[in-house]
Amino acid sequence: MTLGRGDAVRPCAPEAVPAATRLRTAALTVATLVCFAANSLLCRAALRPRLVDAATFTSIRLVSGAAALALIVILRGRARPGGGSFGAGLALFLYAAAFSLAYVRIGVGALLLFGAVQVTMLGWTVARGARPGAVQWVGIAVALGGLAYLGLPGASAPDPIGALLMITAGVAWGAYSLRGRSARDPIATNADNFLRALPFTIALSVVLLRDRVATGQGILLAAASGALASAGGYSLWYAVVPILGATRSAAVQLTVPVLAGIGATALLGERLTARIAISGAAILAGIALTLRRR
Repeated sequence: MTLGRGDAVRPCAPEAVPAATRLRTAALTVATLVCFAANSLLCRAALRPRLVDAATFTSIRLVSGAAALALIVILRGRARPGGGSFGAGLALFLYAAAFSLAYVRIGVGALLLFGAVQVTMLGWTVARGARPGAVQWVGIAVALGGLAYLGLPGASAPDPIGALLMITAGVAWGAYSLRGRSARDPIATNADNFLRALPFTIALSVVLLRDRVATGQGILLAAASGALASAGGYSLWYAVVPILGATRSAAVQLTVPVLAGIGATALLGERLTARIAISGAAILAGIALTLRRR
């Protein structure tokens, strides 16, 4: 599937798309967001109790993701992964490494990460000459307001180094998402990008070797993050981004902190708060407005 300049930022109006296609896109989008939320939970479960250090977690995550995707490509009959690029591989590494390194330092990562994603993707949209409609801008503002309420710090401000790392992760993820808008084969392209990211993550592990911590449980969580949540989620995401466009792709990702908060309550024993409920309602309302046609 090839995209023109307008296709990347201005998806087809709903009435121009068959109902079956809209339903398939919605299902793929939901599955992708669930994978993203699962990734957040796996990172939280592994990194916060220090079951594994951030660099080792990142390396295992990318290696297992590359292996899973390469295996799928081979089973599909392709000679090898292809379609990726050096820039996408670097963006993937920067996102994964900065996210892991920041996760152990700050508690408002969702706000910073997805705020940076939103700004990056919307900035690219505007730079390309497209403009979201007035209703979309209102939806974006409402969703970001809900996300800001969800991530408001308590008595202490976030660690500045952790905040900078999380913003870096958000910008890198936004860039990686935008690069996926022209992927002809999402699985092969992601496999290639994961392989291109491996030299960077191995170098990071060597540099931070003194801080290495690796328990069996931490390694399993990192492998699950790579082979399942990352490999599966990113491939689905590369299939969804060209259909949704940059603006809507940026908006729907704001549901991930809400899903992760619900998952942490159900699976990790964290308490469901009124803040999560209120912010979740605002985020979903904002996304509903953003997904409306111009």
